[in-house]
Amino acid sequence: MDSHEIIVRPLHTEKSVDDIRGANTYHFEVDARATKTQIRHAVEELFPGRRVADVRTTNVKGKRRRVRWRVGTTRSWKKAIVRLRPGDTIDIGY
Repeated sequence: MDSHEIIVRPLHTEKSVDDIRGANTYHFEVDARATKTQIRHAVEELFPGRRVADVRTTNVKGKRRRVRWRVGTTRSWKKAIVRLRPGDTIDIGY
């Protein structure tokens, strides 16, 4: 897989912004088939000069939603929490 296919988008939530400021960790939505080592290499390739210290992943299950009489689910996706080495930062626009 290509690095652009592995990293889908950065996540912009209150928790992710607090983690950027406090713990130097960044949250990304990633491809569900990606492994931790693939995510590490993709971040280091997309943001040259940055070194990844730790990668944590979780599978987020889709929630059940109802619209009138039909029941469906939102999509399931995979989240990666990437911690960089001290002194490294990524400018992702917020």
